[in-house]
Amino acid sequence: MFIGHFALGFGAKAAAPRVSLGALFLAVQFVDLLWPTLLLLGLEQVTIEPGITVVTPLNFTHYPISHSLLMGGVWALVIGGLYWLLTRYPRGAWVVGACVVSHWLLDLVVHRPDLPLTFAESPLLGLGLWNSKAGTVVVELGLLATGIWLYLRTTVARNRTGTYALWGLVAFLLITYVSNLFGPPPPDVQSIAIVGHAQWLLVLWGYWVDKNREIRAS
Repeated sequence: MFIGHFALGFGAKAAAPRVSLGALFLAVQFVDLLWPTLLLLGLEQVTIEPGITVVTPLNFTHYPISHSLLMGGVWALVIGGLYWLLTRYPRGAWVVGACVVSHWLLDLVVHRPDLPLTFAESPLLGLGLWNSKAGTVVVELGLLATGIWLYLRTTVARNRTGTYALWGLVAFLLITYVSNLFGPPPPDVQSIAIVGHAQWLLVLWGYWVDKNREIRAS
């Protein structure tokens, strides 16, 4: 799941229009923004095993801090709470918190049974959509189309940048998605972690897009 998470960020704008798209991207991708740092610190582990699924060669062997359901709830409280402290926008805080938890729920659909509920000897869950490349693409592109549609219903460009930045972002997400689907496996785990930190640029891109758009008049 990659663009599916960003799709939810786009769509969540309709639930809390005052929340910046950048903040929504931060929320839906928070655990994947945290995960590369935990990899570099040796606190979580992944191995590269081409063929383990038809979509990704990654075998997520240990990542309860970032990707357990328990910690998803904790991170939701932390990020939602910080958003409320900074903005005093309760609805936005609830939506931001829900977006954090949504990451685990969307991952549940695509992952092998590797998502922990808690720590220690936790059961591992996953419905395994990654075993079907066609199914994964249909679901993720459907989510993206729906998310963009909701975002466009909620906002309108205030200038040309608001249009070009949005569609440039969508194009970049799609290009990255296709590259991940059909490109070679990563050379090593360190490379995964380093490239993973580049997702922060997408958060900044979301803020830039929203700065040049406004809430559509009802």
